[in-house]
Amino acid sequence: MPEVNPNPQQINIELGEKEAEGAYSNLAIISHSPAEFILDFTRVLPGVPKAKVHSRIIMTPQHVKLFLGALKENIERFEKQFGEIVIASQMNENPFGFQVPLKSKNEKIN
Repeated sequence: MPEVNPNPQQINIELGEKEAEGAYSNLAIISHSPAEFILDFTRVLPGVPKAKVHSRIIMTPQHVKLFLGALKENIERFEKQFGEIVIASQMNENPFGFQVPLKSKNEKIN
């Protein structure tokens, strides 16, 4: 059994002024290789046929899986506090932005 460090290292994280402003994204393009996942964040605007990548995040497969778990946990906390997040396509509207790819009509990929 691996040894657990009773005194985990504390990390101080600095948030720069530019990074604190954040960047809005309504579209992510995800690609991967055996060694890494690449997440490109962009925003699509109505009437604009071209979108620029505003941020690219490269992560190991292990970190992406940990990130997915952290996102799921935080979505659960959010919905517990503020109510269920409704996806536009679940409301029979035209989907826009982040979307779950479909295998065939009305069949989601798991």
